[in-house]
Amino acid sequence: MKTALNQALACIREDVRGSQAYPVASSAGMVKLDVMENPFRLSIELQAELGARLGAVAINRYPAESTAKLAAALALHAGMPAGCAIMLGNGSDELITMLSMAVSRPGAKVLSPLPSFVMYELSARYQNLQFVGVPLRADDFELDGPAMLAAIAEHQPALVYLSFPNNPTGNLWDSAVIEQIIQAAPGLVVMDEAYQPFASSDSMALLARYPQVLVMRTMSKFGLAGVRIGYLIGQAALIAEIDKLRPPFNISVLNAEAGLFALEHADVYAAQAAELRAQRERVYTALQAMAGVQAFPSQGNMILVRVSDAARTFAGMKACGVLIKNSSTAHPLLNNCLRITIGTAEENQAMLAALKEALSRPELPCSPPGGREPEGGLGGQLKESLS
Repeated sequence: MKTALNQALACIREDVRGSQAYPVASSAGMVKLDVMENPFRLSIELQAELGARLGAVAINRYPAESTAKLAAALALHAGMPAGCAIMLGNGSDELITMLSMAVSRPGAKVLSPLPSFVMYELSARYQNLQFVGVPLRADDFELDGPAMLAAIAEHQPALVYLSFPNNPTGNLWDSAVIEQIIQAAPGLVVMDEAYQPFASSDSMALLARYPQVLVMRTMSKFGLAGVRIGYLIGQAALIAEIDKLRPPFNISVLNAEAGLFALEHADVYAAQAAELRAQRERVYTALQAMAGVQAFPSQGNMILVRVSDAARTFAGMKACGVLIKNSSTAHPLLNNCLRITIGTAEENQAMLAALKEALSRPELPCSPPGGREPEGGLGGQLKESLS
């Protein structure tokens, strides 16, 4: 049995066996602020309405018409320009995989600024593509224009990713530098707009000016992280070629119906995004006033902060029942950085209280999460800053 298993394992590529699966932290019983989810659930009335819609779906049939309807609705919602087309993915991750497959040939390269979304590199490497990472500017996480242009000239990448806003830094990069990169790139340029609902601008206008540009978005940050719907917009001829790699029926009828339902109630989700943007600014102000914390401006639903000891602070906050993301080992530029998702007012209050306690008294146990401490505790002290 053991010999047979070893033989089977030997069939798996060495680089796959030497890698690790994408980590997903357990969040049971925690204030969950680690993966940029929308914290708001639908009202009881809308939950009941959605439940009735899903109950009527013909789950005995493969998806076809429902996904076509969803694609059309998303194109309208996004303001897709004339001459463009849209394709759906099981989250942005599947779209990234298909893009890697589309350009995968001997010697082809994928380029992205770093730090950025880890799946760009992972997907490239699993398709035997060389990945080229270009560090951002250390002081403000802005694109290093000269370095990007030099890397493009040297490596001639088939695919360039620009996360807009960027994950995990949260910033919108300079539009003039972005256009320089697009003009210099010999291949596809993907504007990854996963956090567009929280940003002050987008890159949809670039589609009309540059036929090599693709805009990628997701409904996960919109408020449907559990539904897993991503979409890619670009020139119709380009999308038609990439769509050949899409697995048949990759969006379930239940997910498609949930997506349609959400777009029919887009005003509800727009109000949630507006509240999260307001909360982001309140949290940012509170973080700026906190000793020992450097907070970076954000246009996403997260804020990157730097502390003196990220591992200790992360552990201290987790002991308080607040789960954030320790990004300090993801890239040298993120040394001692933590990424904090913006939650509800109550969650943000609990987060700030836990952060303050973890920084000032790391050796002591924290008060209970969720603001359930006495009014005179840290939660009460910070209440006004988030109200």
